[in-house]
Amino acid sequence: MSDPTAVLDDLRDDSDELDRLVAELTPADWARDTPAPGWTIAHQIAHLAWTDTATLLAVTDPAAFAVETEKAFAAPHSFVDEGAAAGAERPPGALLEDWREGREQLQKLLRAAPPDQRFPWYGPPMSAMSLATARLMETWAHGQDIADALGVVRPVTARLRHIAHIGVRARDYAFGIHALTPPAAPFRVELTAPDGSLWTYGPEDAEQRVTGPAVDFCLLVTQRAHRADLAVRAEGPDADRWLSIAQAFAGPAGAGRPARGAR
Repeated sequence: MSDPTAVLDDLRDDSDELDRLVAELTPADWARDTPAPGWTIAHQIAHLAWTDTATLLAVTDPAAFAVETEKAFAAPHSFVDEGAAAGAERPPGALLEDWREGREQLQKLLRAAPPDQRFPWYGPPMSAMSLATARLMETWAHGQDIADALGVVRPVTARLRHIAHIGVRARDYAFGIHALTPPAAPFRVELTAPDGSLWTYGPEDAEQRVTGPAVDFCLLVTQRAHRADLAVRAEGPDADRWLSIAQAFAGPAGAGRPARGAR
């Protein structure tokens, strides 16, 4: 059984950092476009609040969550956008308060949940630790959209390790979502952490290898930057293909970001 405390602490810290970034924004700033087409900063925070609410429902009322899951599967390409759009219509102060209250409730529930309990989700059931890690990934990724819109460079922290872990574990999912057969052999992934240490995954003698800065790998698997703009390198054709389709999130493959030269 895995204790989610460390991940929940990092989720709290990442959320608080993003909160500080948006708390003093003007209404005009909340309406500023982000790199996600059609999404303003308000949409980004609304999406985080909306997903926290969905997670709370999954934890507290699985039957009600099943109804929401049916709605999502019936309209997979519009369900998320509609939720973000509805939240973005709220006044910035009210939206910010919604997000704060929802994430605080979720912290309490996930900290109290039995580590071995599984909760329903839009994909396979997830433990409290997995839900917390997914929330951290989304908070960081949508926070990157907001930082890009504001022209802000965020500090790079060891919290990225959770996102890198998801990205590595989602290798086969990325192949499958593109109707490709996942490679049979494991890859070696070596990522340079913010403190200069190395985060490693897979056997040292693997023929297919991926190397680079951890932050660049996280930007790649959350599709917040184009591969051409990142210092992530592949050795081997299967690893090279993976870096072109990698995603750490569930659902249809996104369009990703264009390369800087193509903007």
